[in-house]
Amino acid sequence: MSFSESQIKVQDIAHLGIVAGIIDEMSLVDLFNQLLGTHPQEIISAGQVVKAMIINGLGFISAPLYLFEKFFSGIATEHLLEEGIQPEHLNNEPLGRVLDKLYDVGLTEIFIRVALSAADRFGVKMDSLQLDSSRFHVHGDYGTGTGTDDEASAQSGLITITYGYSRDHRPDLKQFIFDLMWSGDGDIPLYLRVAHGNEVDSGMFGTLMADFHKQ
Repeated sequence: MSFSESQIKVQDIAHLGIVAGIIDEMSLVDLFNQLLGTHPQEIISAGQVVKAMIINGLGFISAPLYLFEKFFSGIATEHLLEEGIQPEHLNNEPLGRVLDKLYDVGLTEIFIRVALSAADRFGVKMDSLQLDSSRFHVHGDYGTGTGTDDEASAQSGLITITYGYSRDHRPDLKQFIFDLMWSGDGDIPLYLRVAHGNEVDSGMFGTLMADFHKQ
């Protein structure tokens, strides 16, 4: 059987097949569908959207979310995600819906579930852990960071970007804190948390370790 040029369709896959294969091996689509929920009328499930986000983020050249659909143009989308899923299905509507669901569930809890699933699947030892925090300073107006702003943030569950001890020697800039815990075996990240810019490490590390062990 011979094919004409008009019948031949070339699509790229590059290293993304490896990324998709690891995601499938960890059953992350099913895990995210369990965490975020599904709807029978969805063309693409929440887990598949998250898988697409991971593939985009680990591409040699990723695309911001408003160019998400274009990123998958020319890529073997059905092969990477599932038969029937086309680039036009990865538009703003499912992305926005899934991002809202991720926020509602809580990114720290989601990160722990994914990390523990990966550690179990690939035999990562967790008998020793390391915990540290990083501080990221920002430019711009993020409110006063005092008084009612702190109270409102605490009630809403949001972090406060505010002044605090600066390891970058920039006390004039507001900041937020990023806590990360990883295994002694292979430096695999197991716990992630974003916190207020004026939080004190020594007062929180014990609580974070206890929270992780509870999970």
